[in-house]
Amino acid sequence: MAEISDYAMVGDLHTAALVGRSGSIDWMCLPDFDSPACFAALLDFPEAGRWLLAPAGAGNCTRRRYRPGTLILETEWDTAGGSVRVTDFMPARDDSVDMVRIVEGLNGSVPMIGELLLRFDYGRIVPWVRRTDTGISAIAGPDAAYLSTPAPVKGQDMRTISEFTVKAGERVPFVLHWAPSWKPVPDRTDPHRALASTQAFWDHWTGRNTTSGPYQEAVQRSLITLKALTYAPTGGIVAAPTTSLPEDPGGSRNWDYRFCWLRDATLTLQSLLACGYTEEASAWREWLLRAVAGDPADLQIMYGIDGTRRLPEAELPWLRGFKDSKPVRTGNAAAPQLQLDVWGEVLDGLALTRAAATDGAADDSWDIQVALMEYLEGAWDQPDNGLWEMRGPRRNFTHSKVMAWVAADRMVKGIQQYRLPGPQVRWAALRQQIHDDVMAHGFDEEHNTFVQSYGSTELDASLLLIPRVGFLPRNHPRVTGTVEAIQKHLTRDGFVLRYHPEAANDGLPGTEGVFLACSFWLVDALLGIGRREQATALFERLLTLRNDVGLLSEEWDPKNHRQLGNTPQAFSHFPLIHCALQLEHPRPGSSDTALPGSGPGSGR
Repeated sequence: MAEISDYAMVGDLHTAALVGRSGSIDWMCLPDFDSPACFAALLDFPEAGRWLLAPAGAGNCTRRRYRPGTLILETEWDTAGGSVRVTDFMPARDDSVDMVRIVEGLNGSVPMIGELLLRFDYGRIVPWVRRTDTGISAIAGPDAAYLSTPAPVKGQDMRTISEFTVKAGERVPFVLHWAPSWKPVPDRTDPHRALASTQAFWDHWTGRNTTSGPYQEAVQRSLITLKALTYAPTGGIVAAPTTSLPEDPGGSRNWDYRFCWLRDATLTLQSLLACGYTEEASAWREWLLRAVAGDPADLQIMYGIDGTRRLPEAELPWLRGFKDSKPVRTGNAAAPQLQLDVWGEVLDGLALTRAAATDGAADDSWDIQVALMEYLEGAWDQPDNGLWEMRGPRRNFTHSKVMAWVAADRMVKGIQQYRLPGPQVRWAALRQQIHDDVMAHGFDEEHNTFVQSYGSTELDASLLLIPRVGFLPRNHPRVTGTVEAIQKHLTRDGFVLRYHPEAANDGLPGTEGVFLACSFWLVDALLGIGRREQATALFERLLTLRNDVGLLSEEWDPKNHRQLGNTPQAFSHFPLIHCALQLEHPRPGSSDTALPGSGPGSGR
């Protein structure tokens, strides 16, 4: 069975498809990221839906790559009879929802096989298929899909089969179009024009990247990945385009990540602004403001791509799960959890955009910020579920308290620096109160390290963020002690765990891999305490964990050397960008400070 790292992603800024090394599209949700999948073989057998296009009898491809600076995937096979390339892409969406695949003969003569199994509603619904002049139509309930190709097609065992031979210089296109079933049959998309326009779109977008340096390729691929995870109509960025790829293969730590986490706010803004993508940063900020509008007490940790609040968690028992990892879930029950750090994340992110603004436009968020801060004043000392969304008992997590300090700090600075209205003296006193509380109760004097929660001796990777948010100087002895403790006691093969699941009482069975974002946090922390050589070595090891086309999932299994969790994972690519920029031009500071020469981006 395929590994998570076997998949590349293509997308149209509304949804995405995962393409395996075998030439099979095993995951695609239409029309949007959070829509039910029409290809769900990723979480089951091929019968749950897939679209294979490859040389007959071939296995995995010989090589593949993205066209430089684009999300256009080229997969090639060398066979006994010749070589062939399949180019996969989704044109940036207008009124058309298209998945385009173009088969091109490179040399010789290669027999090809296409096998299309459309299965709507996560593999549960087999559509009614009819032949058309240009291919097929497939309709079930609200969904309609139309395949257009000059290649021959036939029905066989509830599949659409296409068998043909491609010779050197020949091109055979396939276009799969989705539309609501009640709308007229759409006009055909010209695949070659669509390829040219898609190339032009990505060339223009990547041309705006202002970064340089030895890690430019890795930064650019991460930026393209983040752009591909953006839902263009609203500016929201999903954590990943998949659901239920396991953190513990064969276990139950399987979650739906097709939503937008507030925790990503500052990380997103830093990465985009530091690389010159102010339009995308502005769109994310506007999504953020719409999502959090309302009663501050109702702030959630995540929202739908359009700002939807209700994300009820359900299980899909007809799917066996990736590598038998059950249950397969949609929705996310963690959405209404109390995680006090998100108030700090939101206020930190909005402070960052204010620092980056040149026209004062960012100040339209101040009233919302005041309301959020006023709520947090009365709630910061409550126990919560913490940033890792633990389903065990609530605790006084140190990171949550630190982020409450961040909230107060950014509000005080907003008043001081921009003459905005607010109770500066009161919030400054609260800032000091929270700081004193964390220093007294969140630190283990015996082991010289901050701890996961008050009264505990457990470590947590989130403690690496203490200097990044400005809570303490990077060279503070307590920061150095914490970094060293995490290096010694919270790593496997040099990479960082979020925490020790067996000791943290997180309410879940099983275990998990090392967390890639946390490992990047260690890179930044090592830089902060002056250990550049160690930081560089760790960063370059982390780059080797990317798959062959530069993508990272959420976690890494150091024992079996494989990616784990949903993929590609925005939370892994954000800190990759940050660390690459820090290694190129170190800029110490907190997360609301601007990076000279490239816009805001230092810190958080």
